[in-house]
Amino acid sequence: MRRGFDLYLLLTILFSIPLMGPLFMPGYFWNAHDARHNVFFILELDRSIKDGILYPRWSPDFAFGYGYPFFNIYGPFPSYLGEIFHLLGFDIPTSVKIVFGLSILASGLAMFLFLRRMVGSGAAFLGAMVYLYAPYHIFDLYVRAALAEAVSLAFIPLVFWGVYESVERPRWNALAGTAFAYALLMVTSNLVALVVTPILAVYLLLLAGLRAYEELPRERFSPLYGLMAFGEFLHAALPPSFGLLLGLALSAFFWLPAFVEFRYVRTDQWMGGYYRYWDHFVYFFQLFSPRWGFGISEAGPDDKLGFQLGIVPFGLTILSLAAIPRLKGKIKAQAFFFLTITVLTVFLTLQASMPLWEKVAFVRFAQFPWRWLIIPIFSMAFLSSLVLAEVRDRPVLALLFGLLVLAGSYPYIKAEPGKPPEGGVSLAGLMRFQRTSNEMTGCTAWVKEIPSWSPFADLHIAGIEVKTRIDYTSIPTDTQISTLEWHTASELFGYLTEREPFTVTLNLFYYPGWTAYLLEKEDDKYRVVGKLPVMPEDGPLGRVTVSVPKGLHYVLVRFEDTPVRKLACAITWASLALILGVWIGIRGAQRLCCVSPPT
Repeated sequence: MRRGFDLYLLLTILFSIPLMGPLFMPGYFWNAHDARHNVFFILELDRSIKDGILYPRWSPDFAFGYGYPFFNIYGPFPSYLGEIFHLLGFDIPTSVKIVFGLSILASGLAMFLFLRRMVGSGAAFLGAMVYLYAPYHIFDLYVRAALAEAVSLAFIPLVFWGVYESVERPRWNALAGTAFAYALLMVTSNLVALVVTPILAVYLLLLAGLRAYEELPRERFSPLYGLMAFGEFLHAALPPSFGLLLGLALSAFFWLPAFVEFRYVRTDQWMGGYYRYWDHFVYFFQLFSPRWGFGISEAGPDDKLGFQLGIVPFGLTILSLAAIPRLKGKIKAQAFFFLTITVLTVFLTLQASMPLWEKVAFVRFAQFPWRWLIIPIFSMAFLSSLVLAEVRDRPVLALLFGLLVLAGSYPYIKAEPGKPPEGGVSLAGLMRFQRTSNEMTGCTAWVKEIPSWSPFADLHIAGIEVKTRIDYTSIPTDTQISTLEWHTASELFGYLTEREPFTVTLNLFYYPGWTAYLLEKEDDKYRVVGKLPVMPEDGPLGRVTVSVPKGLHYVLVRFEDTPVRKLACAITWASLALILGVWIGIRGAQRLCCVSPPT
């Protein structure tokens, strides 16, 4: 059934605009935690795309120019969104701000559409307002500038909505929608996807169980009753499960290599020191403290930032406890589910949950205890909507509640202005930024000493273009070698040597995918003669080394897909073909059904 004009949908859009206020201010909030990261992620992506690499798994300028497989292990979708706007003519900081703005609009609309299906438009508007103006959401936007997490908030409601629709009205559109929403969540933030997935699985099982209970006859138990119940449960659970599996297949190009090849990057600098999770538990009073700031999370209760749940969202959640007993059926069961999730995930932010952090690996996926607050803002939005679930066609009341939510969080809607990094949005700026955040310098597993500078950094600071990665300091004086072509993920060089064996060292961190080919030149064209062994050097930097034969030859060193990356891409293409094929088949069948028989 088609819906007419929905006033509350329009209100959700309009009320998202105040949250975008800091984005309309001149400049960029450079001092936010990840503000510079977002800009330089897009800078690296842009360099590779303009070099002809549509999905660059290797970022050539990270780690002071030694390179890092950033987009092989980090969700690329937000950076691609920013790159689209950059290619349209916006500078990179403005492109980041546009993506933040779109994430605000999309998250509010997604929450509204999910809730409207169950509690009506007025209540859905209230839930969307709580989702938008939850302090943790504002914290993500303007204190942390956590672009991936902010964008992921748009997909969390869509995935839950897709699962709900696939159980209630299983059809191909619902399954495909679930698949795309889950895939986009995965390629936006694999960390958020890991945190959300177990909760989503329990939600699916709950809905399937409720659906099976509805379908079973209300008669006394018989020997076949259990079998019938299991059959109905499977009938309800299979469609959303297939949708989620299809989402995994769609996003396999990213998560499968990330999962398999993550062990080839160093993570020790992100496990100790500042990143010790036991230093970042939230104190109970902080959940209700109005304190706000732009500092960083620190050990102890004196963090110069806010971890509050929000007085209005919390108050509405408490009010929902009075509304829940009046609810019936599935919505009541879901209310208890989201209430339980709220309590459990808030508990995981507290020191009392330390035993769970020590013993349950899933809990540690969040890295910092306060990161679990991303779940309560969703579950509390659901619960808050229940306050108006039984009140229909009361727009003034819904508007008043919405204004109350906005007023409660309005003092926090601000960004801290700051100056751009020295060197601006450039490779020189990137080098200086990396030097000031050395614990963030990513390295591959073969790197024994994390670099704090490099010869490339000196060149970039001086404004000199880097045109080779060959380490000429390791080349003997009786050997000639010269770079003929250089790109962000490849280099072609020629050499003449009488030494054998002879090894060429390149200033690139070794990582699976680096491949070398021996070439011959005929009529100004290069022909592949064979492959050459590529190994990590036995040194502090674990750089790429290529063993070459003596004589006059040409060598192409290139970063390529490993077998697991090729398999992952094949899975993604196959799943896309399946979705398209089924859709074409359904459309064709519908047209045949509409054809009138000949008279």
